[in-house]
Amino acid sequence: MNPIALNTAKADDSAQRLEQLADTAQRMLERARQLGASQAEVSCNEDSGLEVNVRLGQVETVQSSRDRGLAITVYFGQRRGSASTADLADASIEATVAQACAIARYTEADPAAGLADPALMASRFPDLDTWHPAAPDADQALALALACEQAGRGFDGRISNSDGAGVSSNTSLAVYANSHGFVGRERSSSHSLSCALIAGSGDGMQRDGWYSAALAFADLWQPQAVGQKAAQRTLERLAPRSLPTAQMPVLFAPEVSRSLIAHLVAAVSGGALYRRASFLLDSVGQALLPPWFAIEERPLLARGWRSTAFDAEGVATRDSMLVDGGVLQRYVLGSYSARMLGLQTTGNAGGVHNLQVRANAPGLLQMAAQMGRGFLVTELMGQGVNGVTGDYSRGAAGFWVENGEICYPVDGVTIAGNLRQMFQRIVAVGEDVDPRSSVQVGSILVDQMTVAGNH
Repeated sequence: MNPIALNTAKADDSAQRLEQLADTAQRMLERARQLGASQAEVSCNEDSGLEVNVRLGQVETVQSSRDRGLAITVYFGQRRGSASTADLADASIEATVAQACAIARYTEADPAAGLADPALMASRFPDLDTWHPAAPDADQALALALACEQAGRGFDGRISNSDGAGVSSNTSLAVYANSHGFVGRERSSSHSLSCALIAGSGDGMQRDGWYSAALAFADLWQPQAVGQKAAQRTLERLAPRSLPTAQMPVLFAPEVSRSLIAHLVAAVSGGALYRRASFLLDSVGQALLPPWFAIEERPLLARGWRSTAFDAEGVATRDSMLVDGGVLQRYVLGSYSARMLGLQTTGNAGGVHNLQVRANAPGLLQMAAQMGRGFLVTELMGQGVNGVTGDYSRGAAGFWVENGEICYPVDGVTIAGNLRQMFQRIVAVGEDVDPRSSVQVGSILVDQMTVAGNH
């Protein structure tokens, strides 16, 4: 239980506000039809949030936000025009629809343009438990952040400074509607508590931190636990060494392993494929990963980070395998990219929804023991990934593992390889899933990469 009670006095009027957004969307669709559009789609959103930050026991920022937006895309045959506004006044809505229609009349026809197939629209809208708006008010949030930072700064005398602690709470209401008659309503919340600290002095200073994130504020770690975890991680980085350049196993901790899955998803996504800008062109049906490896998409997962009954085009989502038995089962497509490729949408307009990667190992410590000798990565830096060739080179920090034991911190190194080969060389995935992401994956062990140090 959190030590400070949440502010729940405010009535939840989200259902009423969603209906207002839905009414606005349908008015825009009707106006587009009157102006001659053959098809149209509207997205409406209303987002609100609170963010507070403290540093060295003092309040730094308190920021409350509330944003609204409307966007409409119209089609005149296969000519498309889009416009958006943050003003919900009638005159602004009218001008926005008119502007989208004017743009469409002067654009070139695009054979792939248009709404998704009406037969694919979602018709069932289960409660996916994504709405938990109860959150602290500004005073409560500041007290939580101060307690978090204090716990971290007081953890050990070697903690010499702080980059601060923060609390954020956000809610989002969204409506998507189109001229097929589809209207989808969604509401979601997210909350986080974070702390970043500095240990040591002079050239020996190290910085690290930790954060807790959840859809429901009550699911966050207690502030003392976040602060102490941040301090522990920072202290573990003191007195780092580099490594000699060599080929060796590399173990990715859960907080960085999900980036490997993200690279895979990017390479099999429609935009990269129809532009011929992916190292995984024509890869459906190919064994890209070891025979035991599997990734399942779970869009209808209760309380998932990206749970939804419909994608950004209203297409119904469903559980499906992305990788099974190491073999790529399908691409990640919306209707536009699907048409460009001569395929059908996979319900992924707007991205993937809750990926779960199958584990074959207990967790990081056991995988370090399995690795025996190699590099454990806990932080990645830079953007050195070539999506066309799959070449991979990123700055990294972490720990050296010898005889299956974590020995000392490492920084100032680069890890390099090719993603196609790295995927094939994955030998273990842990059960130690980092719950703070829609990509549910534990530690990943790659049996060989190039680690380049300064000697």
